Amino acid sequence: MSDNHAHGGVRKLVMIFLLLLVVTFVEVMLGIYKSDLGALLNEPGGFTSWLNIIFILLTLVKAYYIVEVFMHLEGERKNLRLSIYLPVLILIPYLTFILLTEGSHLFGV
Repeated sequence: MSDNHAHGGVRKLVMIFLLLLVVTFVEVMLGIYKSDLGALLNEPGGFTSWLNIIFILLTLVKAYYIVEVFMHLEGERKNLRLSIYLPVLILIPYLTFILLTEGSHLFGV
């Protein structure tokens, strides 16, 4: 009887793996054809910024599934999950702001 219970967990992990594989494949294909897509749309600067946003969103999707499933946080209480997510969600934009601000002062951009 325990065999049937184990198959549900394996199926879920395989589905998550396939989702992460597809997201990674899309990221790699966008990276390979990045210059071709920019030339196709005739917007080298504008398209690149949109492509960077797409890369960031796809990376966040992958990070979410890795943390939720493979670090086993999906079954934890909301407070524990928030104690992990909130510092990251606050710290990354803050560090990005510092990087952009100090980088512009350093190189005079």
